[in-house]
Amino acid sequence: MSGYNTRVEYRGDAYNVQTQDKGLAAQYIESLIYKSGRLLASKRAFYTAYMNLPDVGERIDRMMEDQHKTILGQIVEGRYD
Repeated sequence: MSGYNTRVEYRGDAYNVQTQDKGLAAQYIESLIYKSGRLLASKRAFYTAYMNLPDVGERIDRMMEDQHKTILGQIVEGRYD
């Protein structure tokens, strides 16, 4: 499985965001958002609609990157306070 793992400090708290592709059998990506080691939220995005496209791998990579960056932005906007 491929993915991203980023630690962010915001207002004295440590947030960790893990985003990964759960594989072609599951057909979704998942992001887990932790604050000081405690799971706050999870987000899934399914890519079933892309399965028959020739660039499915590139689309999955882009989805993972976009979802991960969006969540990081939401953290510094205060959405997970």
